[in-house]
Amino acid sequence: MGYRKLGRTSSQRKALLRDLATDLIVNERIETTEARAKELRSVVEKMITLGKRGDLHARRQAAAFIRREVATTTDENGNESTTFALQKLFNDVAPRYADRQGGYTRILKKGPRRGDGAPVVVIELV
Repeated sequence: MGYRKLGRTSSQRKALLRDLATDLIVNERIETTEARAKELRSVVEKMITLGKRGDLHARRQAAAFIRREVATTTDENGNESTTFALQKLFNDVAPRYADRQGGYTRILKKGPRRGDGAPVVVIELV
């Protein structure tokens, strides 16, 4: 099988990955289990590649997947502004990786989760 099922139906799995991808774009660093992070990595890298393309078709493809969440961004002067996650992907995140050919995320292991012992990792944008 080419992907992890994560113990969910296909619609639940797609919703989980959409939420995690949107949160990673908004916050640029999230904490989750190792299996979810490894599956999320491929999804987010495809979204960043769409952001690097930057044309209308790529924007519509990303908009079909990324949730409409508000992201607070700060510029170099320290002024805060609110944009949507899709705008942050295309305006802030994707230009950062213009000269990079993949490998936009990093997974750092933290250890087992207290309740069930699941391996917890931090996934972040490089």
